Amino acid sequence: MFELIFISKILVSIFAVLGLSFIAEHVSPKVAGILSGYPLGTAIALFYIGLENGEQFAASSAVFTLSGFSASLALVYVYYQVSSALDNNVKQVSVPMNACITSLCSIIAFLFVGLLLAWFELAIIPSLLLSISAIAVFGYLLRKIQDTRVAATTTLKGWGLLLRAIAAAAIVIAITGVAKLIGPNWSGLLSAFPITLFPFLIIIHLTYGSKQVHTIIKHYPFGLGCLLIYAVCVAHLYSTLGLGLGTVLAFVAATLYLLLLALLQKRLSRQSMTRAC
Repeated sequence: MFELIFISKILVSIFAVLGLSFIAEHVSPKVAGILSGYPLGTAIALFYIGLENGEQFAASSAVFTLSGFSASLALVYVYYQVSSALDNNVKQVSVPMNACITSLCSIIAFLFVGLLLAWFELAIIPSLLLSISAIAVFGYLLRKIQDTRVAATTTLKGWGLLLRAIAAAAIVIAITGVAKLIGPNWSGLLSAFPITLFPFLIIIHLTYGSKQVHTIIKHYPFGLGCLLIYAVCVAHLYSTLGLGLGTVLAFVAATLYLLLLALLQKRLSRQSMTRAC
């Protein structure tokens, strides 16, 4: 049973990262950025935390996951700022070096904000309000980033892509593996880490450069509302309906949010085109 759970963690995480990378290359970074807010890595982590430690443990973790999304937003914002600064102000910094420095700084930002959140131990309503406020603030700060498409002439390198997908699996295994030791507080906060998005950003950064990464980051806050809904559902449904049904209903609610968001953005785009004409 342990071996089956372990293998399933790896496979689910890998396919999530590969799927996002495919969307970025064949659709657009904008769509990939929005879908990065879909409960992929977080859902994987919370599900396996519940499977291995019980539904109530996962439900309690989801409350801290809810506040932890503000740390996730801080991570992507620092990623944008540091990568932009290295592009514009530092000479002779290679793309791999840029990605390495940027990744380290963004992880530090996530852990710093996570420490503050762990200290305050916010309840579910304050956690929700904090994350909604963070979405509004960071969405405003990132609004001026220009959308950029992935060049059709290049393709993601298979081995590099697979290695970074495995990195996402390693993050999931690490979080779920130590969940019992660190308790629901830190388990929940670490579950808010952009498990599939972060390796995905590095993939795109190393393959195409920072501009495409910035497009993904710009649209990430808008998709994050999906994760808020998912975490709220998990916090309420896991302890009452169980792991299986709770996960299904949480995904249904998150999917409905994304559909409504897509319809809203399409309508706003049409209105913008009408005014331009």
